[in-house]
Amino acid sequence: MNLQELTDHASAGRIDELNLISIEGGIYLLEARMHGAAHPLIDAQGNTLHLRSVEHARELLRAITPLPFNLVHAVVHDEMCGIRDSEEQTVRVPLSIRSAW
Repeated sequence: MNLQELTDHASAGRIDELNLISIEGGIYLLEARMHGAAHPLIDAQGNTLHLRSVEHARELLRAITPLPFNLVHAVVHDEMCGIRDSEEQTVRVPLSIRSAW
């Protein structure tokens, strides 16, 4: 899904939530959840869009209708210790889609 499609779907009320996924190395990926499916945001070349920070995501989303917006990342201590539960462990932190400043 590109930014224009995201804007259109958000305006029509079809987006359930936006998740900003934190990846090791300071990379963030944005996904839109729609009807239970994840749709990653892509750039003009069709590649997954890499964001630099939460504020970079907010800047990109400034024209989007306000939606539930979450920061999502894996529980790193499970990976470091080699302990994996049968269920995927993630931390979801609700954020404001508008700047916190």
